[in-house]
Amino acid sequence: MTERITWTSRWAFILVTIGSSVGLGNIWRFPYIAGTQGGSAFVVIYLFFVLLVGIPLLMAEIMIGRRGRGNPADAARNTATESGRSPWWSLIGWTGMIGALVILGYYSVVAGWIVDYFWKMLIGMRFDSQEVAVAGFAALQANPIELILCHSIFMALTVAVIARGVVSGIERANRIMMPALFLLLLLLTLWGGIVGDMKQAAHFMFDFKPGDINREVVLSALGHSFFSLSLGMGVIIVYGSYFKRGSSIAFASVWVALAGIMVGLLAGLAIFSLTFGYGLEPDSGAGLILQTLPLTFAHMPGGRIFGSLFFLLVIFAAWTSAVSLLEPFTAWLVERAGLTRAKAALSAGLFSWLLGIGVCFSFNIWSEYRWFEKNLFELLDFWSTSIAMPLNGLAVAFFVGWVVRRHVARDEIALSDRMFKVWQVVLRYLAPLAILLIFAHSLGLLA
Repeated sequence: MTERITWTSRWAFILVTIGSSVGLGNIWRFPYIAGTQGGSAFVVIYLFFVLLVGIPLLMAEIMIGRRGRGNPADAARNTATESGRSPWWSLIGWTGMIGALVILGYYSVVAGWIVDYFWKMLIGMRFDSQEVAVAGFAALQANPIELILCHSIFMALTVAVIARGVVSGIERANRIMMPALFLLLLLLTLWGGIVGDMKQAAHFMFDFKPGDINREVVLSALGHSFFSLSLGMGVIIVYGSYFKRGSSIAFASVWVALAGIMVGLLAGLAIFSLTFGYGLEPDSGAGLILQTLPLTFAHMPGGRIFGSLFFLLVIFAAWTSAVSLLEPFTAWLVERAGLTRAKAALSAGLFSWLLGIGVCFSFNIWSEYRWFEKNLFELLDFWSTSIAMPLNGLAVAFFVGWVVRRHVARDEIALSDRMFKVWQVVLRYLAPLAILLIFAHSLGLLA
């Protein structure tokens, strides 16, 4: 097997993997999903799934990538054949890669919203009241040209990074963007404690009420645990394929999961404290941060500068995640179709860009078209996070837990005997059982 390019260090891998997970999933999606799913009930179940399912599966996907040393499809096939199993297990990689392109299609549209608000902050547009903030977001969604323009700008930025390569593009971008994002998010949380209602935000997020748990909350929490860790999309597999041998997979996985949890909780505290402080509703949906933060920035000293900087860094966070979504299929086009990275990135990005145009239309000229009471944006979000990603995670758990030979997994994971047995039990029994129970309940098979 030819020598494969690798990240420059273990911490470089951790940073880029954090960059993949700590994007809009934790800053945009976590607060709005928590807001619409009852707050603390969702948060507690989400944390439970990250610990029980997320970290073990994160380790499993990194193991597949590093052992198989290829794009997601080839890595799964190589790992399977080494264990004497069918090469058809490459389907795990294929479903992940295709799912990642679909997710990027609507993810880029949401990132385009952030691009739009960054520009509005930069030119000094003010959102002085709740009515103006809500109306501003509604006006954006009603304008397909503006949506498509911002979506296209963001997709072009994503393709540009991927075209530059693994180290020069992906790693270098994350080394700069991630530390800056953490710092500004911490400052925003402190500001929320000063001008907002941090007490009510903490009560909303952490005052656990078992009675608030229902089927939708649990399914949403499971889906978000996958989304926030970039599981089931081929992302972790391809990033793991660039991970140097000898570095601890368990160490890296725990750090990535903790960083994702911390960012999600900080973002939730910051946004909900400002939401309650300004009398807004926490269940405002996908536009929560675009209705809350512009109003906040309009009433704070230096709000224009601070707001512009914040939205710029959220763009950075979304950018690093979008890059990770485009990389799996780009890697396949480079390694199997023989394309240059630039042509491969452009080809893969074109599919997501075209899908994103349909998502833009779903808020306006196609708004009357609904499937299962959802528009195209809501349908893709539900399909990817609540069905496709968990099912792919179930396949990964079965593959690594039962199909890959024990000595192969043991050699790559490099845990003590006791910890390896615990990890294997989780993959073989607990993680699949949790996922299957949720699906059975969601399909009405359980009372």
